Amino acid sequence: MEALPARARGYVACVALLAVLCAVPLPATRAPWWAVFLLMAVYAACEHVVRRRFGCTFYPVLLAGAFLLPPSAAALVPLPAVLLRPVGHRPALPRRVWRAAQPSLAVWGAGEVHGALGGRDAVVACDFPHALLPAGAAVLAFCVILTVLDGGIRAVATGASPTPFGQWGNLALRRAWRGLSRSLAPVAVHGLAGLMMAVLWRSPYGPVAALLVLLPMYVSSWVFAQYHRERAAHQATIRALVQAVDIKDGYTRGHSERVGQASVMIARELGMDDERVEVLRFAGILHDVGKLGVPTRLLRKDGPLTPEERRIIELHPEYGHEMVRGISFLGEARAAILHHHERLDGSGYPYGLVGTQIPECARIVAVADAFDAMTSTRSYRRARPVETAVAELERCAGSQFDPRVVAAFVRALRHYGWHPAVTADEPSYDPAPEERIPSTGTPR
Repeated sequence: MEALPARARGYVACVALLAVLCAVPLPATRAPWWAVFLLMAVYAACEHVVRRRFGCTFYPVLLAGAFLLPPSAAALVPLPAVLLRPVGHRPALPRRVWRAAQPSLAVWGAGEVHGALGGRDAVVACDFPHALLPAGAAVLAFCVILTVLDGGIRAVATGASPTPFGQWGNLALRRAWRGLSRSLAPVAVHGLAGLMMAVLWRSPYGPVAALLVLLPMYVSSWVFAQYHRERAAHQATIRALVQAVDIKDGYTRGHSERVGQASVMIARELGMDDERVEVLRFAGILHDVGKLGVPTRLLRKDGPLTPEERRIIELHPEYGHEMVRGISFLGEARAAILHHHERLDGSGYPYGLVGTQIPECARIVAVADAFDAMTSTRSYRRARPVETAVAELERCAGSQFDPRVVAAFVRALRHYGWHPAVTADEPSYDPAPEERIPSTGTPR
């Protein structure tokens, strides 16, 4: 983004002013400035090394500052690191100010909570396990402040939502809760390391022993970075498979991503955890990967398919399952790829499963697939309105689709709307072979 809206600049200015006020020491506050400068230097070095080598944040030093220093002094610890870090996007000044103000406020809040609960006395006395409760509360405050500030800047930068306030508030709360739940566990680990640093700092062994805590945290950052590199490799594998299908069958261009998006909406509405939601996204994106095993002439054939050609087309779920069977990280997404054309009444394929014999992930992808098929423009017909597609899903609930999944998707559409990526719909794009098969019910 080359320019920030005026309201975003105003929000950054207000947060920065609040951070300055929090960093102003009270008259009675006596901060050990040598400790402040030492923690500043250590945090700047850690942030430079860890972010440059591993691309992740490093909070133990910040939280150790919250446990050791008065809140106003702890708010100064992140400033040198974030102010000296290069800014990749313009305008640089408000972005740099935001990077400084956000962690300063979070550290100040964590320090206030820790001190209010008597955490500093517990640290000085090495009073375990009583030191854990104030530290845990401080970590929670740290995460909440970061989440709230981040949500605020996103809201003002993107503008007001067109949905009613109640729906917008519900959406904002869901997003905030997802952000908090994702960050709380890793920051809690950093908080424990920060508490160990603070306790050793106050012990007879001094700051040198406290800095040794950073070594295992450095190793854990390396492990975390390796995990993300592996995830990036998984994503690259999926992109390659989807691109191969896109080249072979023009209809799937954009279809796979939209089915993945709809599957995620359903999974979240059903209350699935983040890991299963990610698996459902993979399932939606890869549900048609088996078309790589179908002759191109059938995928691009004009006119209706013969019964023999239809039987060949109906093999694509099995082809897809064979292709991804050895990719372990896909988990239950492989079952969705195999069974997403099954129907609750047993009239689907490839095995004619009935009811709950069909895996839940496959029932979710089936609804997402049918919805996108109906709301996408084809060479032989225009897209149906969302309301019409929803009515068709509800009509076929119980026979073709799982009523619980359909109801969840309807709720998700009501909350968030349907805003898929725009897909080209030139006349050269062929309709999906399944839709050229004479059949009853919704497109499959």
